[in-house]
Amino acid sequence: MDSWKSYIKNYQSYLKIERGLSANTIANYTFDIERLCGYLSVNAIEVSPIKISDETVQQFIYDVSKQVNPRSQARIISGLKSFFSYLIFEDYRNTSPMELLETPKIGRKLPDTLSLSDIDRLIAAIDLSRMDVASGLKIGERDRTMLETLYGCGLRVSELVTLKMSDLFFDEGFVRVTGKGNKQRFVPIGHVTQKYLEIYIGSVRNQLSVQKGHEDTIFLNRRGKGMTRAMVFTIIKDLAEKIKLGKKISPHTFRHSFATHLLENGADLRSIQLMLGHESITTTEIYVHLDRKHLTQVMNKFHPRK
Repeated sequence: MDSWKSYIKNYQSYLKIERGLSANTIANYTFDIERLCGYLSVNAIEVSPIKISDETVQQFIYDVSKQVNPRSQARIISGLKSFFSYLIFEDYRNTSPMELLETPKIGRKLPDTLSLSDIDRLIAAIDLSRMDVASGLKIGERDRTMLETLYGCGLRVSELVTLKMSDLFFDEGFVRVTGKGNKQRFVPIGHVTQKYLEIYIGSVRNQLSVQKGHEDTIFLNRRGKGMTRAMVFTIIKDLAEKIKLGKKISPHTFRHSFATHLLENGADLRSIQLMLGHESITTTEIYVHLDRKHLTQVMNKFHPRK
């Protein structure tokens, strides 16, 4: 599979340099191709990405469809289509073996949304007295500030853990956020979020011994290094179990709730799109769903024939 490795490496460079995708997104794209490589290896099929036939790829997709749900299958097909389109773009191939493959129809999956009450309960469940004795880190204070910032600014978890001290513009009322593809945007920061950040930075973070390379990172672990996305996932998962929330949530649930609550309170989609950092407003429409009750309220309030 050496021939595949070189093409995959060049493809990764293309995704990074030409398309400006994040390391995370590139890893997801690569995973789908490596899955195809694994299938070829298991079935002793020696073929390069330049010579692989439609039939071989179709058989791979057929086998995969028995193992994964339609949503995952659609993602794999999309990832492979992108790879073979790149090979055509670079003149390695004339046609794509994906042309006759149809993506399975999937319903729009809307993640669970937290009510304001849910968010208050989750944050209230944080043990503010919790401290790491060795480092002196007030873990509870840090976690409360992280969740307030995650929800208050509608951040992705990757944006939260990479947030810098130099990104805070409290006087102007904004936070500079570095999103997908290293694209920057300015997000308004509310008084509550700003208050907790000031408390955390002034009385918690400044007590830590910060490791080299993390001097500007806001959220630190007990070793004085930046938090990981996995740590934030675990914190939220544990809190949900603690209050018996009954919903499967993740850091992204806070971002989705941020957008939904803004829309329900009268914000327009374009403003929400800018705050979330979505390139297309279509993406915003997917993330920000409305229940029928709210649609009825909008109709009653704004339609001229109400």
